[in-house]
Amino acid sequence: MDNNEKEPIEDIGKEDEKEFIEDNTDIEENDVQETKKISPGRFICEAVLYIALLIICVSVVPKYVIQRTKVDGTSMEATLNDKDNLLVEKVSYHFHNPDRFDIIVFYPYGKEEDPEDYYVKRVIGLPGETVQIIGADIYINGTKLEEHYGKDPITEAGEAEEPIQLADDEFFVLGDNREVSSDSRDFGPVKKSDISGRVVMRIYPFNKFGLLTNK
Repeated sequence: MDNNEKEPIEDIGKEDEKEFIEDNTDIEENDVQETKKISPGRFICEAVLYIALLIICVSVVPKYVIQRTKVDGTSMEATLNDKDNLLVEKVSYHFHNPDRFDIIVFYPYGKEEDPEDYYVKRVIGLPGETVQIIGADIYINGTKLEEHYGKDPITEAGEAEEPIQLADDEFFVLGDNREVSSDSRDFGPVKKSDISGRVVMRIYPFNKFGLLTNK
């Protein structure tokens, strides 16, 4: 064979090539049509699911799981300030009582009596304890409570001038700014049933964003 001769390259005829392209185009179009087909039943199911999720996010979560609230006033300074935005979790107290020094949201006059009037304070006395304020000091069961949350020393003991015996479902609360705070010295102990939840995080202002602990 002559070295200059080249073996003929088998070529696809134009008609065959055209049929090949059309066949592949048909396959792609069929795939697209199949992916676009959604049965009415599936569409309805997905729509119902999305609506249910929306309802849960808008109504159930804020009422039973976690809720945003805003501080109104200066009674919790210097821990919390006026207009601070907080997140309140509402689950844990279904399983255990608030701990001492937790910051809680509650209804001082009852959820049913005035659902719009809620306070943010710190838990000081626990169920079954006896609380008394003598001078600037807080006593629990006759022993001085060592704590550092008060912005200023207490000058008004209010109802706690005399020993207050807490029932099995009652808590004694104080604001950290004790010179201006209206708390258990004024309206008495708070029942657990009137506690909405525990403050866990400050989300605004952004420069103070973070978890709030009782340490």
